[in-house]
Amino acid sequence: CESFHIHNEHHKLAKHIHDLKEGAQLAQVSDAGTPAVSDPGYLLTREAIANGIDIEVLPGATAFLPALIKSGFALHKFTFEGFLPQKKGRQTKLMEWSKYDDTLVFYESPHKLLKTLVALRDLCESHRRVSVSREITKKFEETVNGTLSEAVAHFESRPPKGEFVVVLEGVKYAHDQVEILDSE
Repeated sequence: CESFHIHNEHHKLAKHIHDLKEGAQLAQVSDAGTPAVSDPGYLLTREAIANGIDIEVLPGATAFLPALIKSGFALHKFTFEGFLPQKKGRQTKLMEWSKYDDTLVFYESPHKLLKTLVALRDLCESHRRVSVSREITKKFEETVNGTLSEAVAHFESRPPKGEFVVVLEGVKYAHDQVEILDSE
């Protein structure tokens, strides 16, 4: 068992490909979701394919799909963006996202969540809906559904802990109201 993460994946890649060519069997497991989905892993997969090495993918936990479903938003078309840029381009990306027509999903760290929600609230209409899930499939799983203003108020009173999936309702659905018909 060895670590393979963003800080060492380029360094370890050649060794792992060499070992695979020599007949070794490797398994990449992630403690934070599915490898290669906003997580190290795509480099290893890409290089294995380039070297004619067969790969096998087992379905596993990925936080964004349950968070999407828990949002209750239209999901026939959505965009998954991974993580926001660390620094440069962050505000530009948020401005771009505020105008997306379809549902948008992305990951956010606890120390940046409130700042990101405030920025989105300021860029979008305040009644735009958002769903914020944390610790999907874990002991402290929680989902907060509401407007951007309500989500900001929630996390101002309860400091964010854990890893978050943010699902932002698309612009073209922001004014939709579901009419519930009485079935009498």
